Amino acid sequence: MNLIIGSHVSFTKDKQLLGCVEETLSYGANTFMFYTGAPQNTNRVDINKEKTELALNLMKKNNIDYKNVVVHAPYIINLASGDEEKRNFAIRFLKQEINRCETLGINKLVLHPGSHVGIGIEKGIQNIIDSLNEVLNKQSNVKICLETMSGKGTECCYRFEQIKEIIDNVQNDDRILICLDTCHLNDAGYDLSDFDKVLMDFDKIVGIEKIACIHINDSKNEIGTKKDRHENIGFGYLGFDKLIKIIYNDKLQNIPKILETPYVSPNDESKERLYPPYKFEIEMIRNKKFNKNLIEDIRDYYK
Repeated sequence: MNLIIGSHVSFTKDKQLLGCVEETLSYGANTFMFYTGAPQNTNRVDINKEKTELALNLMKKNNIDYKNVVVHAPYIINLASGDEEKRNFAIRFLKQEINRCETLGINKLVLHPGSHVGIGIEKGIQNIIDSLNEVLNKQSNVKICLETMSGKGTECCYRFEQIKEIIDNVQNDDRILICLDTCHLNDAGYDLSDFDKVLMDFDKIVGIEKIACIHINDSKNEIGTKKDRHENIGFGYLGFDKLIKIIYNDKLQNIPKILETPYVSPNDESKERLYPPYKFEIEMIRNKKFNKNLIEDIRDYYK
C-alpha cells in the first residue's frame, strides 16, 4: 500500500510554502496540510511566487505529489451563523482563501462547516447551504472539503445525514468533498472499533468517493462525548491498533492522512516550548508498532 501520510505544518511569512515542504521532509512525511495565515484572524501576507516555485521543485525532488496537499480554512469562518453580518464576512473571507489556494495551485480546502450558535441545527445547515451556493458560484478547481465534526457546542455536520443534506442542496455539489476526522467521529458517537461498518454507512449516506482526506487523531474522550479534544496517536480512547486499521484500510489507500495531534511540552509542568510529535508518530505508523515511550523520545530529541 502506498501510504500518503503527513501532518499540519507552519506557513510562515518568511518561508511560506517552501517552509511547509522543508518541515514536512523533516518529519519523514510525503504530504502536508497548512493554514495560509493564522487560523484565528484575517491577517494574510501576499503569496510569494518565487518561494512557491522553490517549494514545488523541492516537492518534485522528494516525490511529494502536489495533488495530495491540503489547505485548512481558518476557524473564524462560520457559514452557519444566524448573524447576517458575520455570515457575509465568512463568505467573503472563504472566497479570499479559495483565491489563495488558486494562486498556490492547491485544490483541497478543508472547512469546518460552522456552528448555529443557538438558532437551531436546521437553520444552521440551511445557512451553510445558502453560503456555499454563493461561495461556489464562480468557476474554480478548488474543492471545499467539509470536515466531519464532533458535535461540540452548536456545531453542525457531526452526523453523516447532515453532510448529505448540504451536498444535496448545493448547486455545484461536484466541488464539495469530505474530510473525515477520527477524533471527531469518535466524539460524535461513531464506533471506530468497527470502522468498516462506519465506512459502509458513510458510503450509503454520502458516498465513499467524496472522501478527499482524513485527519488522523486519537481522542482524549470516550465515544459520544461531543468534546473534540485530540490526543497523540495511541494515547487516547481510540488507541493505536484501531487507528492503524483505519490508516491502512484498503478502501482509503489513495487518500492523504493528516496528523493534527497535540504538541508535547518539555516536561509535565512546563508550557514554555512545545515540541511537534509528527516525526515520531509517522515513524510509528510506518512501522505499525506502538512506541509507549513516544513522549519521552520526543522530549529527548528536541532538548
